[in-house]
Amino acid sequence: MTKAPTDTAPSKSREIRMAKFQLGDVVRHRKFPFRGVVFDIDPVFNNTEEWLLSIPEEVRPHKDQPFYHLFAENAETEYVAYVSEQNLLPDTSGKPIRHSQVPEMFEKDDGGRYHPRNSILN
Repeated sequence: MTKAPTDTAPSKSREIRMAKFQLGDVVRHRKFPFRGVVFDIDPVFNNTEEWLLSIPEEVRPHKDQPFYHLFAENAETEYVAYVSEQNLLPDTSGKPIRHSQVPEMFEKDDGGRYHPRNSILN
């Protein structure tokens, strides 16, 4: 027997949208000064309610959109971030990402794009 969705929050659409960004894409946050490489994608919100409620209501993202796991960095540090699609833009700076985990999961081509490593061959 299948369980019915437990999320009863109103949403604009129950359709799962195609992700705008792909693994290896370099993105930047729309409002905050950080950027990163996409290393995983959730088609809809898949974090804790506590995490979501910690975001001020006036800027809290809706759940029915892709969320991205990023190897992120700002001027001071490197970290992992979880960000809604509505808050990301492509990063067109061409600058490399310095996050220490990027070389473990990605190879960088001559054009500066990141490609997931083939774990079967490595």
